[in-house]
Amino acid sequence: MRLVSVAEMRELERAAIEDYGVPSIVLMENAARQTADLIEARLGKLKGKRILIFAGKGNNGGDGLAVARYMSNRGAAVRVLFFGNPEANQGDAKINREIIEAMKIDLIAVHGDRDLDRIRQSIAVSDCLVDALLGIGFSGQLRDGMRRITEMMNESGKYIVAVDVPTGVHADSGQVAVGAVRAHDTITFGACKVGLVLYPASAHCGRITVASIGIPEKLVLQTGAVQVIDDSCTVDVEANRLPYAHKGSCGRVVIAGGSVGLTGAAVLASTSALRSGAGLVTVCTPKAVEHILEMKTTEAMTMALDDTEAGTLAMSALEDLLLKANRSDVLVIGPGLGREEETMDLVEAVVRQAEVPLVIDADALYALARHPEVLLEAKALPILTPHPGELANLLHISIAQVNARRIEIAREAAKVFHSIVVLKGARTVVAYPDGDVYLNVCGNEGMATGGMGDVLAGAIGALVGQGLSSHDAAVTGVRLHAMAGDIVAKDGKIGLVAGDVANAMRLAVRKRHGDALAEFGKENGDKMFDFLT
Repeated sequence: MRLVSVAEMRELERAAIEDYGVPSIVLMENAARQTADLIEARLGKLKGKRILIFAGKGNNGGDGLAVARYMSNRGAAVRVLFFGNPEANQGDAKINREIIEAMKIDLIAVHGDRDLDRIRQSIAVSDCLVDALLGIGFSGQLRDGMRRITEMMNESGKYIVAVDVPTGVHADSGQVAVGAVRAHDTITFGACKVGLVLYPASAHCGRITVASIGIPEKLVLQTGAVQVIDDSCTVDVEANRLPYAHKGSCGRVVIAGGSVGLTGAAVLASTSALRSGAGLVTVCTPKAVEHILEMKTTEAMTMALDDTEAGTLAMSALEDLLLKANRSDVLVIGPGLGREEETMDLVEAVVRQAEVPLVIDADALYALARHPEVLLEAKALPILTPHPGELANLLHISIAQVNARRIEIAREAAKVFHSIVVLKGARTVVAYPDGDVYLNVCGNEGMATGGMGDVLAGAIGALVGQGLSSHDAAVTGVRLHAMAGDIVAKDGKIGLVAGDVANAMRLAVRKRHGDALAEFGKENGDKMFDFLT
C-alpha cells in the first residue's frame, strides 16, 4: 500500500478533477457515503441513533455536512455544530450546507466559549461524534477555543470517527498538537496519508479505513515514494529454499562483535541469523571473550581474533577478519563491538576493504560517526541499522530532529551515505539511495528492550547470505523481525526479551503471509487497515 504526502494528495485530487473530469462534488459525495457506511458498520442500523457532527468551514467540514445528510436519510437524529460563520463557506461545502438547511437538519453555528455548555450537552446525549473540523492542511497548534472542543470530545467516552484525519494531527509528519482528537476510527480518502501511520499520530487514529472516492486508481499507484511493508514487497524465504540445499548453500554469515561485558549482543545476532535460515554462522570475537561465546553458542561457530587490552577487537585482527568475511556471503559488524579507538579504526578499514555486503549496526555505527564519508568507499551497498540516536550521531544532528522527521531524515541519510538505512523504532523506516521508502507497521511495544536491534541485524545478514539482494533483505528482515515480535507477544508484552524474538524468527518465516497477525488488534500489522471501494 502506498502512502502519500499532503502535497501528493492535493495533486491527486487536482489531476482527478482537471485531467480526468471528475467533479469535485462527486469526490465529496463519495467520501460522505463511505463515512456513513463505516459508521453504520460500527453502530448497526442508524435509525434512532444520535449523531453529532463537528464541522469546520473548509472542505473537511463540507465532508461532514454531506455526512449529516446521509445520516439523516438513514434515520439518525443528526445535529451539526458548525465552527465559524456558515455563510462564509464556499464551493462544494456551501452546496452541502444549503442542502442540509433545506432538509431542516439541526445546524448550530458555534461562536465561542458561550456555546461550551450547549456543546457539552450535545455530546452527552450523542451515540457518535464525527470529527470534520480540520483537514490535511493543519499544522502547528490548535487555538485555545478549538482545543477546548477537542478535549471535550476526548474526555466524553463517546465513539469518535475522524473524517480524513483527526483534528490536530499533522498529516505529513505524524506529529500531534496538544489536545488532538483521539478517534476510534479514521476514514481517510483516496490514499492513506503518511502521517497517519507514524507515531504519535497513529495512536490518535484508531483503526484506519482507506476509502476510494473516485480518484482513478492508476493515479494513486503512480503516486507516493513511501510504501507500507507487506507481502507484495518482501520475499518468501521458505519458498526459495531448494529441496537439495545444504548448509554451505544457505548462507555463510560472519558476525564481528562481542567484547568484555557485551557478548550477549553477538549471541543474539548469531541466534537470529540461524533462526532466519542461515546455513553457517561464525562469530569473530576478541580472544578475551571467545571462551564465553563458546559456552553461549551451540550451532554458531566462533573465531578468536586479536584484541586490545580492553577486550575489544584490535586493528591487528583486520587481516584475519577480512579473510574470513571474504570467504563468506555477508559480514554483520557491530553487535557488542565496543568503542575503543583502535576498534573504531578497525571498523573504518573493514568498510573500505571488505569484498562482501555489510550489515552495519550498533558500535560500528558509532565508529563511523567520526568519518561517515568512509561509507562511500564500501565495495557493496551497505545496510545501516541505526536507532534514532545512532542516526543523529552519524548526521551530527539531534535525536529530536530525527524523531520529528523520521522518513525525510532516513531518506536523506540513504542518499548522503549511499547506503540502505533501516531507522529502527516504532514504525521502522527503510530508506534507499534512490529515494524509495518503506514503512513497517508490524511489531509492538513489548519489543522495547535491549538486544532487539542485534536480532534484526542478524536476521538481515542471514537473508543477504541466502541470496536476497540487499534491497529485499532489508524490507523482508524488518517485516519478519516485527512479525516474530507479534508472535511472541500473544503470551504477553511485558517481559518479552530479544532472545524470544530471535527464537521466533523461524515461525515468522513460516507465517510470512499474515496469519501470524490474526490474533492481534488494530495496532498490529495487516490488521491495522480496512479498505472501502
